[in-house]
Amino acid sequence: MTGSPWQGRALGTRTVAWSARDAILYALAVGAPAERLDLVYEERLRVLPTFALTLAQWAPDALGALGAFDVTTAVHGGQRLVVHRPLEPDGELTATARVSQVRDKGSAAVFDVEVDCAYFTATWSLFAPGAGGFGGQRGPAAPRRPGRPPEHTATVATHSRQAALYRLLGDRHAMHIDPGAAQAAGLPRPFLHGLCTLAASLLPLADRLGAHPAGLVELDARFAAPVFPGDRLGVRAWNGTGGSVLLFEASAGDRTVLTGGRARFAPDATAPEETPGA
Repeated sequence: MTGSPWQGRALGTRTVAWSARDAILYALAVGAPAERLDLVYEERLRVLPTFALTLAQWAPDALGALGAFDVTTAVHGGQRLVVHRPLEPDGELTATARVSQVRDKGSAAVFDVEVDCAYFTATWSLFAPGAGGFGGQRGPAAPRRPGRPPEHTATVATHSRQAALYRLLGDRHAMHIDPGAAQAAGLPRPFLHGLCTLAASLLPLADRLGAHPAGLVELDARFAAPVFPGDRLGVRAWNGTGGSVLLFEASAGDRTVLTGGRARFAPDATAPEETPGA
């Protein structure tokens, strides 16, 4: 086996600040309703853990800028997140990034970009056509869904402006807004960010579990197909080992868009706040 020269490459260290306004904009962008005051009102705000991923978007972008792959065709293939401690409504963190692994898929490669800080460790898996064939290991196969009916289901309605809104949080890749850039990447029109799809799916899953969405402590999922703004997602989830773990997947029509999902919530997470008139 031959390793990639990119494996182990350091991508630098950055200090990033955020405010309650940023965290609220994020919650609205991924579908939190205005009535969820604990997610959208600074007086009682609990920050969604997946907001942390917007604070580290610079790392996968940095690898693309170094020329590891063609940024016009590479797509986000999967995401992992381990939460070490909750994000405050306002704060600052210093994170360090590196290429933790490069897997050889033959005609493509998958680059794992790991970002580590006191608040979280996150790993982007970037699927890069044309970057494979260097003789490296392929990596593990996708996990299979449980062989039983799901214990939980939910419908998530995306909206036509969602990709345009979500990109204001840091992922400005043109394929999410520009029809020509989307077509160059092999898609018929601009599509929703995978991380937006993932976070939007987690909101109802937390509710089904009786957990608070801000109590997420571990997350892993693969992006199997694009979601287009306006699609309705069907989310299916299975209880995992322990009462705070869900295995999940999501579809848009006949396209499975999220696979191999696993989310763990803090065992002592509180139930979602009651909303007025509920």
